[in-house]
Amino acid sequence: MLKNKIIYILTLIVIAESCKHAVDVPPPISSTTSPVVFSTNSLANAAVLGMYTNMVDKIVPILTNGASTIFGGMSADELIAYDQSNNNGYVQFQNNNLSITNSLIYNNLWTPTYNVIYQANAVIEGLANNSGVTDSIRNELTGEAKFVRAFCFFYLVNYFGDIPLVLTTNYNKTRGLSRTPVVEIYDQIVQDLLDAQTRLPEDYSVGEGQRVRPNKYAASALLARVYLYQGNWKNAQTQASLVISNAAQYSLSNQLQDVFSNNSQEPIFQLQQSNSGPWFNGTFEGYEFIPTYSWTLLVYLTDTLVKSFESGDQRQAIWIKNIVFDGVTYYYPYKYTIGRGSASPSGQISQYYTVLRLAEQYLIRAEAEAELKDTINALNDVNTIRIRAGLLGLPTGITQEQILTAIAHERQVELFCEWGHRWFDLKRTGQAQKVLSPMKPSWNKNSMLYPIPVNELNADPNLTQNVGY
Repeated sequence: MLKNKIIYILTLIVIAESCKHAVDVPPPISSTTSPVVFSTNSLANAAVLGMYTNMVDKIVPILTNGASTIFGGMSADELIAYDQSNNNGYVQFQNNNLSITNSLIYNNLWTPTYNVIYQANAVIEGLANNSGVTDSIRNELTGEAKFVRAFCFFYLVNYFGDIPLVLTTNYNKTRGLSRTPVVEIYDQIVQDLLDAQTRLPEDYSVGEGQRVRPNKYAASALLARVYLYQGNWKNAQTQASLVISNAAQYSLSNQLQDVFSNNSQEPIFQLQQSNSGPWFNGTFEGYEFIPTYSWTLLVYLTDTLVKSFESGDQRQAIWIKNIVFDGVTYYYPYKYTIGRGSASPSGQISQYYTVLRLAEQYLIRAEAEAELKDTINALNDVNTIRIRAGLLGLPTGITQEQILTAIAHERQVELFCEWGHRWFDLKRTGQAQKVLSPMKPSWNKNSMLYPIPVNELNADPNLTQNVGY
């Protein structure tokens, strides 16, 4: 009976996915908020589990299961497309010369992310309007949905700038939305995460010990990042400290090869794939990054990234591998180690897709401390990451500017090919023009935002295009 109910929920979610336009949501999708969906604790929980499934088990890369890593990495200085033919949409990301008709923007970033936001809104509304769910479960699931909504808006706003702020499933309210300014999107993200903090448990009991459901500290970790992007240094420091100080739950992995493991103490939040899904017991990144001699590369690492590591940096030794094709050596990420050559249906899953991890929190706190002129603690935090990588700590007495430069470098080599961190970092710190224009002939100042998909512009006359497209 429970299995049938879960299938029913997932069927409703598939219906929600099938909508032609993610913002201009047609009325039939309101069936997702049918009272039966949230009439019991188990059904409400199944709906939320379906939301996570929709984020990770897709037959194509979407923002939440690898597309952000690939597209962001190519837009920055991390990745190059192996196939350089003109009809390869990936090359447009690499050259920062995106067309408004590039189907990857619409099908892999915009639409699936707004679909997840729609599901999160359906959960929030359905729980608020149904008395069949106990208060404790309603509170916790609402917190999860608000975390997911904030997470999705964070990525959309960093890729596209001003975007429609969709906070309801009501067709009459979502139809014909215009773009909301970035500052207001961030206000909503902060509001959702602060609310999620108060609702979510401190442990991982909801996920039966697995870190696959966000808890209070996941909300704190994402809040720390958001405050950093806003230049709210004090709050960024405070939120990162909440996570770092919880030594009972979080610690840096002593072995770099274990960082992305599903039993590591470093991840704060992970997405759990199904081993019957499209990537079997691997992840999309492992499947597409790791080549075999019968299947060439999708993308490979730039010389700029490979040469950015200091001598003796174990991150380069363990997280980067190489292969030779036709006499040419190509380097590729090896953070996720199960590729198409080793993935198998119903095989053991040893790595989940890691969304938030502790090392980033050290680097967030270090940057916030440096901006607050607390150079001693900033140095301690950045050295924690360096020493874990097998490097010597930076010397005391270096200037605030030198520390910030060192932190930027550590973010580059610690967080490479993860979730588009490098792309966002170059933009938020004002370094994109300086770093990318010499290596990308098509670069211009308008390249820092992706275009609004032409499909959405045609569907909604109130939407406007980003400058330069």
